[in-house]
Amino acid sequence: MNVKPMLRKYFIMGSQNCSRDPAIILKEAIAGGITAFQYREKGPGSLTGEAKIELGKRLRKICREHGIPFIINDDIDLIEVLDVDGVHVGQDDTPPEQIREMYPDLIIGLSISNEQELKNSNLEVVDYVGAGPVFTTKTKEDAKDAVGLAWIETLRKWHPDLPIVAIGGINENNAKQVLAAGADGVAFISAVTKSKDITETLKRL
Repeated sequence: MNVKPMLRKYFIMGSQNCSRDPAIILKEAIAGGITAFQYREKGPGSLTGEAKIELGKRLRKICREHGIPFIINDDIDLIEVLDVDGVHVGQDDTPPEQIREMYPDLIIGLSISNEQELKNSNLEVVDYVGAGPVFTTKTKEDAKDAVGLAWIETLRKWHPDLPIVAIGGINENNAKQVLAAGADGVAFISAVTKSKDITETLKRL
């Protein structure tokens, strides 16, 4: 499966990122041209338990109606509950090998921030990698130090065919540089959730 087109405008969001109804923001983002959506309900102010599942179901339904891949962040216990298309994990989450064994047809993404993490990762079992944070980001409290465009360039040089989505501090002013460095797409949170005109912002991303 060629996931590269899916990565082009990859929107990540949870209710904690929104000052208004996440479902409305998602619909506007879909109208604006996002190519994938990741439900990331994590961090201060995020929903838990039934409320998290209920919002996930609402957002899942919207994605399904519009043919947008619905990815879950890390919560493998929600894979079946939300009938997801894929899961994205970090280095300290459930190993991709385990997920692949349990769910052979899922799209699996893995975050890779440096050479050591790359060496420790089995790229054979993942469909794409999330590279970053490219720029400094305030959205994630536990974000690592920014790796810059050089990490995208390095990954691309070492793995010419690897599907790469860049993440971390990406907005309408720097997205083109990131794509020029070799990423297949850009992932973003606040660039859209805080935008006053989501369609216009997405055009520039």
